[in-house]
Amino acid sequence: MMPATREAIRQHALADYPREACGLVIVVKGRERYWPCRNTAATPSEHFVMAAEDYAAAEDSGEIIAVVHSHPDASAHASEGDRVACETSGLPWVIQSVMRDQDGHPSTGDIEHIEPTGYRAPLVGRPFHHGILDCWSLCRDWYAQELQLELPDPERRDNWWDDGHSDLYTENLAAAGFVAVSPADMQRGDMILMQIRSRNLVPNHAGIYLGGGLMLHHLHGRLSSRDIYGGYWQEVTRSIWRLSDIAGHIATP
Repeated sequence: MMPATREAIRQHALADYPREACGLVIVVKGRERYWPCRNTAATPSEHFVMAAEDYAAAEDSGEIIAVVHSHPDASAHASEGDRVACETSGLPWVIQSVMRDQDGHPSTGDIEHIEPTGYRAPLVGRPFHHGILDCWSLCRDWYAQELQLELPDPERRDNWWDDGHSDLYTENLAAAGFVAVSPADMQRGDMILMQIRSRNLVPNHAGIYLGGGLMLHHLHGRLSSRDIYGGYWQEVTRSIWRLSDIAGHIATP
């Protein structure tokens, strides 16, 4: 990376602190340039969502060669979410640390570069990053790893379940060929849709039934886990879904 690009990244990280700064490194007419973008995340001090208009403008202006963001009050070490998102983007990532100095002023620290390597997050024990590592991505990863099937990956805006109209999971499952089945007929691989404090009164949490009374799921603020499917989880369950073209073809462990 050119010194001018590195300095532009550093200045942007400082200017946006305590928010996560985000941007792109592009090549315009053979010259490297940093393209700052807006972070539109609902909690910008915790993660970033790059404004789609800014990404499109950068793409129109040159060739995108890297994704950039900062880690406020943390080292530049790539998080689990960073590594997964890097794989999804197919681009190298640059992470800039910003810390407060002894006088309380923000100061840039270390910088880390990561590249796509085929990394896959573990199904159990992954941290929660909405839109990247959440309950829906866990279900997608289970289907991909266990059955070599690719499920839809819709954009998941922060708090979509409270916007007054969205029913994200139900709509995408129906479009992907899933059908609702009776809870009394659950089998391994069925997807469990649950409703947890959703103002839209729609399911906003999903898990995979593993058989033997266990489910795999990823609750906000927790690590992904296998838990007993019963009690509270049954109480908040709204429907059970099965992919119609593989019904009866999932082996029982």
